[in-house]
Amino acid sequence: MATRQRGWLGLIGLVLALVIVALLARTILREYGLAGNPASAAKHVSVPGAPDVEAAANVTPKNALARARALQDEVRKDAADQEKRIDAAVSAASK
Repeated sequence: MATRQRGWLGLIGLVLALVIVALLARTILREYGLAGNPASAAKHVSVPGAPDVEAAANVTPKNALARARALQDEVRKDAADQEKRIDAAVSAASK
């Protein structure tokens, strides 16, 4: 009889652990804004003169990707401009 109960206790323990992990995952996904409204958006404080504060509170994963790609393009453009300036300075110095 004791061996049968150990199997049920183990199964109940696994289900309980699964429920705990699911609740923690749901909380984490909400904080990162991937599931429902982010918890941080509810605590948003408006700062006068800072228009980007509201935009930062409403960042979605797609919006974040678009912003990251735009920043990457800008960095690449700045690197190309800097390379041209360096090449121009080196050629001017060698003359």
